[in-house]
Amino acid sequence: MRLFYESLYQQIDALTQGESDLIANLANTSAVLFDALDNINWCGFYVVKNCNLVLGPFQGKPACIHIPNGRGVCGTALKTKKTQLVDDVHAFDGHIACDAASMSEIVVPITVDEKVVAVLDIDAPFKSRFDQRDKKGLEHIAMLVSRYWR
Repeated sequence: MRLFYESLYQQIDALTQGESDLIANLANTSAVLFDALDNINWCGFYVVKNCNLVLGPFQGKPACIHIPNGRGVCGTALKTKKTQLVDDVHAFDGHIACDAASMSEIVVPITVDEKVVAVLDIDAPFKSRFDQRDKKGLEHIAMLVSRYWR
């Protein structure tokens, strides 16, 4: 699994190297992840605007546009600045259901100078889809994504 995420990191790095457009880089990153990760039904970014989250580039069904800070899995990742790995979204207090098919979720904050600028959100139609290897691999990719803001 470590090699899998390292390969994804290298693909995304090569694809975005030298490109300064934030939207283009987020779009291509979500496309690479959506294509490579098995058993997921949504992958994308929410960008921080006015202390809340606004939908950014993604792959999957239409999604919620605005998520308040501290609300749902994404808002909790924003507020706590910590990755949220949720085995069963229906057991998560305050979960926001954008797609009824989603059963588990991982949300990784993207930080620049210790400030969350966006979150990477990935949903799956199965419970317990994500594990600690996914968490570690996606956090490494989030560090790469943070350079899009520099």
